[in-house]
Amino acid sequence: MKRLRHIISDPEICHGKPVFKGTRVLVSDVLDLLAAGKSAEEILQEFPQLNEEMIMEALEYAAMLVKREHAIEASA
Repeated sequence: MKRLRHIISDPEICHGKPVFKGTRVLVSDVLDLLAAGKSAEEILQEFPQLNEEMIMEALEYAAMLVKREHAIEASA
Protein backbone atom coordinates (compact mmCIF):
# COMPACT_ATOMS: atom_id res chain seq x y z
CA MET A 1 0.00 0.00 0.00
CA LYS A 2 1.41 3.36 -1.03
CA ARG A 3 1.73 6.09 1.58
CA LEU A 4 0.37 9.45 0.55
CA ARG A 5 2.77 12.37 0.88
CA HIS A 6 0.46 15.32 0.24
CA ILE A 7 -2.92 14.29 1.65
CA ILE A 8 -3.79 14.34 5.34
CA SER A 9 -6.86 14.08 7.51
CA ASP A 10 -7.02 16.07 10.74
CA PRO A 11 -10.19 16.48 12.82
CA GLU A 12 -9.15 20.10 13.44
CA ILE A 13 -9.03 20.92 9.71
CA CYS A 14 -12.21 20.85 7.61
CA HIS A 15 -13.90 18.40 10.00
CA GLY A 16 -11.34 15.70 9.25
CA LYS A 17 -12.04 15.55 5.53
CA PRO A 18 -8.93 14.80 3.42
CA VAL A 19 -7.04 17.97 2.49
CA PHE A 20 -3.68 18.74 0.95
CA LYS A 21 -1.00 19.13 3.60
CA GLY A 22 -0.45 22.78 4.56
CA THR A 23 -3.74 23.90 3.00
CA ARG A 24 -7.47 23.79 3.60
CA VAL A 25 -8.10 22.63 0.03
CA LEU A 26 -10.32 19.57 0.04
CA VAL A 27 -9.17 16.64 -2.07
CA SER A 28 -12.81 16.12 -3.05
CA ASP A 29 -12.96 19.65 -4.51
CA VAL A 30 -10.01 18.90 -6.79
CA LEU A 31 -11.54 15.57 -7.80
CA ASP A 32 -14.86 17.31 -8.56
CA LEU A 33 -13.06 19.82 -10.78
CA LEU A 34 -11.26 17.03 -12.64
CA ALA A 35 -14.55 15.17 -13.09
CA ALA A 36 -16.08 18.36 -14.49
CA GLY A 37 -13.40 18.45 -17.17
CA LYS A 38 -11.04 21.05 -15.69
CA SER A 39 -7.39 20.60 -16.62
CA ALA A 40 -4.59 20.44 -14.07
CA GLU A 41 -3.46 23.85 -15.30
CA GLU A 42 -6.91 25.36 -14.65
CA ILE A 43 -6.98 23.84 -11.16
CA LEU A 44 -3.51 25.22 -10.40
CA GLN A 45 -4.69 28.68 -11.44
CA GLU A 46 -7.62 28.39 -9.02
CA PHE A 47 -5.50 26.88 -6.22
CA PRO A 48 -1.94 28.24 -6.62
CA GLN A 49 -0.91 26.63 -3.31
CA LEU A 50 -1.14 23.21 -5.01
CA ASN A 51 1.19 21.63 -7.55
CA GLU A 52 0.75 19.05 -10.28
CA GLU A 53 2.09 16.25 -8.06
CA MET A 54 -0.68 16.97 -5.55
CA ILE A 55 -3.34 16.76 -8.24
CA MET A 56 -1.97 13.42 -9.40
CA GLU A 57 -1.95 12.19 -5.81
CA ALA A 58 -5.64 13.12 -5.54
CA LEU A 59 -6.31 10.74 -8.44
CA GLU A 60 -4.19 8.04 -6.80
CA TYR A 61 -6.13 8.55 -3.56
CA ALA A 62 -9.45 8.15 -5.39
CA ALA A 63 -8.19 4.92 -6.97
CA MET A 64 -7.08 3.66 -3.55
CA LEU A 65 -10.52 4.38 -2.11
CA VAL A 66 -12.21 2.44 -4.88
CA LYS A 67 -9.90 -0.48 -4.09
CA ARG A 68 -10.51 0.12 -0.36
CA GLU A 69 -6.80 0.73 0.26
CA HIS A 70 -5.92 4.05 1.75
CA ALA A 71 -3.26 5.40 4.02
CA ILE A 72 -3.63 9.02 5.07
CA GLU A 73 -0.95 10.46 7.29
CA ALA A 74 -2.39 11.39 10.66
CA SER A 75 -1.66 14.99 11.51
CA ALA A 76 0.05 15.46 14.85
